Amino acid sequence: MSNVSTIQEVHAAFVRGDVAWIHCQLADDVRWEYGPTSMNVPWPRRRRGREEVAGFFASLAEMEMQHLEPKDFLEGSGLVVVLLDINLTVRATGRRVVETDELHVWRFDDSGRITHFRHGCDTHLHHLAYNDLQRSRRKGGRAEGRKSGTGGMSGI
Repeated sequence: MSNVSTIQEVHAAFVRGDVAWIHCQLADDVRWEYGPTSMNVPWPRRRRGREEVAGFFASLAEMEMQHLEPKDFLEGSGLVVVLLDINLTVRATGRRVVETDELHVWRFDDSGRITHFRHGCDTHLHHLAYNDLQRSRRKGGRAEGRKSGTGGMSGI
């Protein structure tokens, strides 16, 4: 299976909720979100190894994904970059994150296992959507269901 085919299958497995299949494609010491991250949003945190990557998938329960559309798959040596559109809502705050051309960067070892994964997304938009929840918890109430605008590609 080519690396592009693997990532197309990863996206299909994600849609059908088959996280176990995705985990089988990961190297034991996979680096997830290997770039700089400094926000308190649970999904784009650095993780190392399959067990920690399970925390990424668990964190997705905090959002409702309305739309996830991979559009373009670009391949290099041991590398696949995916451009995709997303539309999600943080469940606790009701705030939306809408992005066009979010990047997913995937790196592979010689045996075809995924060794690295990274989002290229509007981290500020994710931060604002999630942190309505943090403000609400500090105040002891629930956040209003305000909605944010569309995101760009800052943080890449």
